[in-house]
Amino acid sequence: MVEYSVILFFSNNYTIWASNVFKKKEIAHKLIPVPRHLSSDCGYCVRFNSSDLPVIESLLSENGIEFDRIESL
Repeated sequence: MVEYSVILFFSNNYTIWASNVFKKKEIAHKLIPVPRHLSSDCGYCVRFNSSDLPVIESLLSENGIEFDRIESL
């Protein structure tokens, strides 16, 4: 069974930016609505395979993409 994590961003602009970076690097991910148990804010987050966390964190840092937090689902 694949375990997922999500990245919550400060704005949808960061969400889209991160998604574009992940697409270019062929990292499996999906834009999904922010789960209600994580935040009451409307918006989107990026879901990814938890096993890709080190690569995800590196890409976010290298590209200067600011985010709120990363949570396991």
